[in-house]
Amino acid sequence: MKINANYRQLENSYLFSTIAKKVAAYKKENPHKDVIRLGIGDVTLPLCDVSIRAMASAVEEMGTVKGFHGYGPEQGYDFLRSAIAGYYQTKGVSLDPDEIFVSDGAKSDLANFLDILSVDNTVLIPDPVYPVYVDSNVMAGRRIRYMDANQENRFLPMPEEGVKADIVYLCSPNNPTGAVYGREQLKQWVEYALSNDAIILFDAAYEAFIQEPDLPWSIYGIEGAKKCAVEFCSLSKTAGFTGTRCGYTVVPRELICEGTALSKFWLRRQTTKFNGVAYIVQRGAEAVLTEEGRKQCKENIAYYLDNAGIISDTLEKMGIWFTGGKNSPYIWMKCPGGMSSWEYFDYLLHQANVVGTPGSGFGKNGEGFFRLSSFGDKENVKKAMERIAKLTRP
Repeated sequence: MKINANYRQLENSYLFSTIAKKVAAYKKENPHKDVIRLGIGDVTLPLCDVSIRAMASAVEEMGTVKGFHGYGPEQGYDFLRSAIAGYYQTKGVSLDPDEIFVSDGAKSDLANFLDILSVDNTVLIPDPVYPVYVDSNVMAGRRIRYMDANQENRFLPMPEEGVKADIVYLCSPNNPTGAVYGREQLKQWVEYALSNDAIILFDAAYEAFIQEPDLPWSIYGIEGAKKCAVEFCSLSKTAGFTGTRCGYTVVPRELICEGTALSKFWLRRQTTKFNGVAYIVQRGAEAVLTEEGRKQCKENIAYYLDNAGIISDTLEKMGIWFTGGKNSPYIWMKCPGGMSSWEYFDYLLHQANVVGTPGSGFGKNGEGFFRLSSFGDKENVKKAMERIAKLTRP
């Protein structure tokens, strides 16, 4: 028996587990310190009321002979797929429910979709980047090329002449940088994919945070995208489903590779390797997409964006360069004083008792940068930024 040797190429420790160990060690030595966490992007507000009521009703159903649900369809119940299609329709994008596949979150599908793509493909990934894009391809042994995202291009890399790839990962609004692609920029990426016979894996997990109407919230708002792009979405940040787990992936019928509709292969993969999302959770997700559900979720998103505004305003007054915060829950800041990412992490933890995320954990281009998250209690965010303002000088 042999192991998958590609796993030897992975970093020994996942970024967030390293952070957790450092924080735990500090707390053990300083048990009375008030440590404020602006690092990991987990939500803190409770689920919206309309979703809770829908799930409670579904629990009651499951306690009756008539309402009991056993194994469900791996691609999701029709009621939720139709609700998702209706959500897209409200924003001017037409989808057939059969093009929508319900899952337990975008992270899983961004990795699992690779099952139906050859390991001989070359993958183009931005640097810095959400770790799952890199790690899942390293696990499979694919060739990876990196896009140079940097301060000069505001961490929004564009196609480069002579760079050929088969699979392209894009995330907008971006995690970790909070940067958002404009319509013309995404148009260039769609043109690149079509001309190079490539596929775009588009992570739209944070689309609900986009506030500027001219910014595309879905890649399918770009002409031709249905022929070259798969879109991955999640209710984790949109509706606080980080602990409830529900998302969806859109694989358009027009997306054809080597004469085969990829939606056909994805359905085959899911029916073999995935048991589907619980009926109770899917009823809660359906409620999120109603008019009332969207309204309640927007209130939560507004709360997080207010927090992002507090962080952004403080950094602006301090003269620190950053991206994000306006259409994203993340703020990507340049470390002050020429500090490295981990130096600044330790500095904030020990001197201000504030936890953020070192940019170097997202790739070599993240060195010298730092991610702050707005998913927290507003009073804690204010307190944390007051501490940083007193402590840090640009």
